[in-house]
Amino acid sequence: METKFTYTNLVKPSYDSPVTDLIIELEKLRTKRMGGTTDFYVFHQIKTIFHTLESIGSARIEGNNTTISDYLETKLNSDNPSKIQANIEETREGIKEIRNIEGAINFIELAIIDSKIDKSFISELHKIVVSKLDHVTGEGDKNPGTYRHSNVEIGKSNHKPVDWTMVDEYMEELIAFINRDDLPKYDLLKIAIVHHRFLWIHPFRNGNGRTARLITYAMLVKYGFNINSVRILNPTAIFCSNRGNYYSNLANADNHTDEGLLSWCEYVLTGLKTEIEKVDKLADYAFLRKEILIPAIDYAYEKELIKEIEVKILKSVIEKQNIVANDIKGLFHNKWNSEISRQIKILTEKNMLEPIGEKARKYRIRIFNKYLLNAIIHYLGKNDFLPERNDVVVIDTSKANKG
Repeated sequence: METKFTYTNLVKPSYDSPVTDLIIELEKLRTKRMGGTTDFYVFHQIKTIFHTLESIGSARIEGNNTTISDYLETKLNSDNPSKIQANIEETREGIKEIRNIEGAINFIELAIIDSKIDKSFISELHKIVVSKLDHVTGEGDKNPGTYRHSNVEIGKSNHKPVDWTMVDEYMEELIAFINRDDLPKYDLLKIAIVHHRFLWIHPFRNGNGRTARLITYAMLVKYGFNINSVRILNPTAIFCSNRGNYYSNLANADNHTDEGLLSWCEYVLTGLKTEIEKVDKLADYAFLRKEILIPAIDYAYEKELIKEIEVKILKSVIEKQNIVANDIKGLFHNKWNSEISRQIKILTEKNMLEPIGEKARKYRIRIFNKYLLNAIIHYLGKNDFLPERNDVVVIDTSKANKG
């Protein structure tokens, strides 16, 4: 049996360390009031897109080759259950794996505020991550939510995870560290250290990477970086953007020296700062409208996914963030009011507009539909909001119904 390596002390950067500078800057972002001019509902739709992209990115680190286009097709066909089922059964564990990660993100957002990140919480995350996946040849686990009872190896890595007989003890130590009552100034260091330490232990037979990245997200929300549920969109994009950098930085910390751990913390906090600053740009509606929404409408029209009158209506909605029928009357010269209502109904049925409230006569834009979603993602990619930009070019707009 191997000698137990104990590590429960926080590594502490010097005053002039770049890690200290990052902590100070991120603390300003944590306490900054998330105002912004983007309508909450529009921002929430963007957040949903980012969580989908995060789920795809996290799965791809583990070798999942599902493209953004392939996965979104299954989501956009949600009004056709038979087609979705055919897609899932016909293909891929890859689709189910990504769905599981999305489900785990939803679980975190619903449960984390009132829950401790303890053994049962981590177990539940792992169960969701590996649910219904093949444990022999795929990304599943024979014993979901249960620590491994045998030794494992990590492909293409020099790290040898701890002996299985010590997993329980190491995980008890880690969970105590997570829930220890340290000063808030150490929260960010703890987030980075826990991510590395969890992967160093490798407590499950499979699904450790996906679970570690979800624990990172849970800790970020728990520590207040998800202000009013609107700020954090794609925090673990810091790991998804370059798989090689992710693995090499993890490896540098494997000896648990202060130097290696501080280098790892700098890598994590630099990425986190970049991602939060990106998100705050999307809260500026002038930026979102000019750089993402309006170009996306033009793009969809260029691809013949929407009609000219629909372009005009949607741009009017984007300009005001919400409209009533009278706001677009000028687009319908010498037309009866019934024609305005008919066009609004068409856009509503296509999920491009949505009434605000029951029986409401005010409408706002919906972007999660087969006419606009690919275009939105295209321009998020062009503005460096996506962790894997090369995947954007394979988005297939031809599959949308042009009718």
